[in-house]
Amino acid sequence: MNGSTTKGSLRAGLALSAALMWAALSATASAAPPEDADDVTRTAAVARERACPIVYFDLGETLVHTAADGSTGYRPGAASYLRALRERRVPVGLITNVPPSWGTTDAERAARLRKEVDAAWRGPAPFAWKDFGDRVLTPRTEAERKPAPALWQRAKAGSGRCRVVYQAETAEEVRAASSLGFVPYRVGRPHRPAFLPVRLVELLGRRAPA
Repeated sequence: MNGSTTKGSLRAGLALSAALMWAALSATASAAPPEDADDVTRTAAVARERACPIVYFDLGETLVHTAADGSTGYRPGAASYLRALRERRVPVGLITNVPPSWGTTDAERAARLRKEVDAAWRGPAPFAWKDFGDRVLTPRTEAERKPAPALWQRAKAGSGRCRVVYQAETAEEVRAASSLGFVPYRVGRPHRPAFLPVRLVELLGRRAPA
């Protein structure tokens, strides 16, 4: 490998790192006080931020893939990514469209979703439903289906002052989540990490020094 190639690779790596950092922090930066705010105002704003990022995902074609024969399994890297978040005690949730007729509550609709996914599952390990607990948000009406803002608003309201991340495969959903204050990340793009790197998720959980 010649010197110019090495320099080009280094520049590309640095550019990617900068882009990922921007994706991780842009949503939270938009909520920060203006640069001309006094020190007391800025310190108070930092204090209001809790060091507890919550990572929400879309489900289909983000964490799981449905094959042409109807079988379902993890997308590449998804199982290990969830495991890494679990090991670091980062809470995760799902924001996913299902028919409102599947139940009268999120719990009922989530139970039906689990039944449907598990029935078609062909992966070597089952889907990690336990990781998500009661953080599976589904539309109560057709009007709440994404890209309507309702599900993201409910997730944000239920997260207190924690920073919230949203990862999905579609640009439309990522833009919608970003506009509502989520740290957005679009998965599955060429030449990018499959998911928002765990090190950046951890960074979101660190308070800036007062």
